[in-house]
Order: sequence, then structure tokens, then C-alpha cells
Amino acid sequence: MKFAALADSTRRRILSMLLEDDMAVTDVAEPFEMSLAAISKHLVILTRAGLISQEKRGRVKWCKLEPDALRDASVWMQSFGQFEAVNLDAFERFLEVELPDRSSNADDPS
Repeated sequence: MKFAALADSTRRRILSMLLEDDMAVTDVAEPFEMSLAAISKHLVILTRAGLISQEKRGRVKWCKLEPDALRDASVWMQSFGQFEAVNLDAFERFLEVELPDRSSNADDPS
């Protein structure tokens, strides 16, 4: 499930943003040209995959990167180090072909 979550370019951008620091959901959504509801669906997918965690602080929901989950994925991908670097866009296309019933769009939170 981690790799399916990583296959989407929007979710990879969100993870890159969270590398810097924890962020409020509204701050995560700001640079994207999509609704807050669509971003929230992406966050649900990342949370279910264990790549991020979310917590409510007062009235604001915050997102935090879970580095151990990414570390496991990174170690697995590094085992292919003797080959070319992993192209995540090509990996996304591969997953779309291999998992056609699991759309990578934000309308499918699975």
C-alpha cells in the first residue's frame, strides 16, 4: 500500500513539503490547484499507508511525516541500486497498469 500511495505525484509533493516540518492541512493544500476536499483525500491515503500521521491541535489538523515508513520504502528501492535510479513517474504508470482497479486519483481513498 505504501508504493501505491507513493505512485501519485501530488502525494509525493506533499511528502516533500512535510520533509521540512509539520504542516496544517490548509498549508499543505495552499500550493495545489485543487479543492481542500481533494487534498484531504490524498492525506487519507498517505495516512492509511503509514507515511504520515495527522493530529488535531485545537481547531487545526496537522500533518507529520513518518520517517520510519519512508525509510523502509527507501531501503527496498536502494536494493535496486545496481540498476538505474527509480523513476517515480514511470513507477506511477506501472502501478496504473498493474493495479487498474486502484485508481491513483483523489476520489479513491483506498
